[in-house]
Formats: sequence, structure tokens, C-alpha cells
Amino acid sequence: MGRVASFVTIENSSSPDKKIECDALVDTGASHMVLPAAWRHRLGELKQLAEIELEMANQTPIKGSVCGPVQIQIEGFRPIFSEVIFVEMEPKDGQYEPLIGYVVLEQAQAAVDMMGHRLVHVKRLDLK
Repeated sequence: MGRVASFVTIENSSSPDKKIECDALVDTGASHMVLPAAWRHRLGELKQLAEIELEMANQTPIKGSVCGPVQIQIEGFRPIFSEVIFVEMEPKDGQYEPLIGYVVLEQAQAAVDMMGHRLVHVKRLDLK
């Protein structure tokens, strides 16, 4: 399986001048937009909604802080309002790897094209 990444902008809904622009890995095994805790200050004051338990792909448990509301825009897709989860991350080769999860993808009407290793627009949302 290949890697799918996309450019994304995350803005504080109350202070649009506080934002993060970055490339993020599309991870359909993750639920939310996941950012490194080291970047939290870049979005300014966000309401912390919960401290939650998470499980990494290797089944390691970690804690995360759910914060929001934020506006998230995946390049080429409409912006959505959602939450982000901040977690302690170790940079790989000096770079953090934010994740775009399936909740964000569904809200933005984006789907993963596995053959083309890219995101594509979903024409209709499911109501069933």
C-alpha cells in the first residue's frame, strides 16, 4: 500500500490568524485530525474538550487532548469545522507527521483513491 498525503490548513475558529499549514498523512485508521502537541500554541487559545485514551497502530496506548473548534481545509476540498487531537509525537527525520483521519475525510467529502494514491471527491454523502 502506498502513502497518501495532502496539504491541509487548520485555523482557530475564533482567531483565523492563528493557523497551521502543513502536509499531513491520510490515515483511514485514525479518526480525527491528529497534530503534535508541540504545535498546540500555534493555534492560540482553543477549548480543551476532553483528555482521551488512544491506541497507536502498534497497539501502544497514549493520551491525547481533544481541542476545538477549528476549521480544517484539505487542499482542493471544502473547509469543515471539527476538532483536533494533540498528542506527544517524536519527529521522524526532524519532521512531525500529522494525520488526517476518516471523520475529517468524510466531512470534507474526500475518499482515498488507492490506485492513484490521492484523494478524490465523493459526489454524494451517505444517509443510510
